[in-house]
Amino acid sequence: MKARWSGAIVGMLALVVAGCASLGRASFQDPLVTFKDARITGLGVTGGSIEIVLDVYNPNRFRLEGTRVTYKVVVDSTEVGDGAYTTRFGVDEGETNEVRLPLTFSYRGIGAAGRALTQTGTVQYRVIGDFTVSTPLGTFTRPYDETGRFSTLQGNARD
Repeated sequence: MKARWSGAIVGMLALVVAGCASLGRASFQDPLVTFKDARITGLGVTGGSIEIVLDVYNPNRFRLEGTRVTYKVVVDSTEVGDGAYTTRFGVDEGETNEVRLPLTFSYRGIGAAGRALTQTGTVQYRVIGDFTVSTPLGTFTRPYDETGRFSTLQGNARD
């Protein structure tokens, strides 16, 4: 009889834990990732480096710990570069933090985009990837896809 009660209690505890975990996952809101800026950080003979700046907004009622961000940058239809950022960063509840992603490029790879910028003054861009955050509710990986256009006269504009 005692073993039957122990089994029932263990079974009920397992159901409660599973229910709390699924409620916690349902209460998680995806952080909002937006492209903020791109800054040239170095130029060389064959190419250079750019710092891609993303804003990460945390709509949750708890702090997020970012553990990984992957990214691919496309200008017009040309992939300029990609990478993975694995330095931890935090975003407090209801706050926005910048994440700065390093990107190396070659002049050959951005030639068409550079010509379009000099001819029309505008280029389309897209930053695609995913980010992983650790929360009190577990670890989540979510995609992001940010598009816009860069104008030599107006700077960045999101679509």
